[in-house]
Amino acid sequence: MLRWATRPSASVLLSSGRLQPFQPTPRSYPSRAEIREPDCTAAREWFKDFNALKSLRDIGELTYSRSSGPGGQNVNKVNSKAQLRVPISRLFPLIPPVLHEGILASRYYAQSSSSLVIQADDSRKQQANKETCVRKLVQEIVDIYNRTIPGETSADQKDKVKRLQTAENESRLKRKKLHSSKKQSRSKSNMD
Repeated sequence: MLRWATRPSASVLLSSGRLQPFQPTPRSYPSRAEIREPDCTAAREWFKDFNALKSLRDIGELTYSRSSGPGGQNVNKVNSKAQLRVPISRLFPLIPPVLHEGILASRYYAQSSSSLVIQADDSRKQQANKETCVRKLVQEIVDIYNRTIPGETSADQKDKVKRLQTAENESRLKRKKLHSSKKQSRSKSNMD
């Protein structure tokens, strides 16, 4: 369903005088074919040493506000909802450049503030909601890594692929020779 923009600044005015709806650019991740092998290797090395709690501690601003939903007086009086805002300028130096595009396409990315905004109000306790925010941030980075960086190919798998390619090539050559001999036998019978 198309949603029409309510503000002219958020729409495109066509030459016919009609407004065209604003359509944000689709979020996408880089294709695995677009990533060079040295970048993949560097990202794999980074991921092996990735200690989420150590590297992401105190990276963003954490704020608390009143939660919504059931909970009675606790919801009305206590600021238990946690919101973690991580500026991209602080996050990008900590992660490989290959993952930057995936971070910008993340559902948590807020373009207006150029930061990741993660919220949690699952628990009645501030500390539990803070931990949930950090856990969501770590999980998002790990998911982006897994979607972007292919796993390493083992030596056994490489050998298997090479054997299959060799067998396919031999089969192709055999079919080609059979087809050629069939054609030659037809031409020889016509000369007699």
